[in-house]
Amino acid sequence: MKIRKEYMMAALDEVHTQSHPMEQFRTWFGEALKAAVPEPNAMMLATVNELGQPSARIVLVREIEDIGLGFYTNYTSHKGQDLETNPKAALTFFWPDLERQVRFEGVISKQPKEVSERYFAQRPRGSQIGAWTSPQSQKIESRHVLIENEQNFENEFEGKDVPCPPHWGGYLMRIHFAEFWQGRENRLHDRICYELSSEGFWNKFRKAP
Repeated sequence: MKIRKEYMMAALDEVHTQSHPMEQFRTWFGEALKAAVPEPNAMMLATVNELGQPSARIVLVREIEDIGLGFYTNYTSHKGQDLETNPKAALTFFWPDLERQVRFEGVISKQPKEVSERYFAQRPRGSQIGAWTSPQSQKIESRHVLIENEQNFENEFEGKDVPCPPHWGGYLMRIHFAEFWQGRENRLHDRICYELSSEGFWNKFRKAP
């Protein structure tokens, strides 16, 4: 397959990066927003189940904190079940318009119930109903199952606030590794990495492409 693109937009140097990976991420995320990158908050979440089988899917980052990144989902989903048995995971952002990629590795835990409820209350009502409607990752006979479930919950919550389902909520990845990748000409890309030491300090270094 002869698909090839040269990356020549920018360079990335250790001297011009932040000392903390989340500060560097905030900088790059802001630049992605400014550049109107499509879905800049979309990230690939990779998990591993109890048998060592990896799986990956796109989720949306909803919180950028000093310790890591937060997202929300159904706790009984495929990824939720993976994280229940193995909380180690990886996140990847790819912004081709900027020729950039960011990788994070860390340990994921559930957010406190009040955090999930606060975020859920801000969601559009249709999305709130949807969280009750879908038995996420389970086999269903047809789309009609979803349509019927949706109507049932619309009727149940008519004229009321939709509560946060007990099976739905937030996760937070506490990162211990981050890599910022800037595409460069001739595949000699820039890779600036951060690794958390046992003393709690971030070590910054360059990797070969």
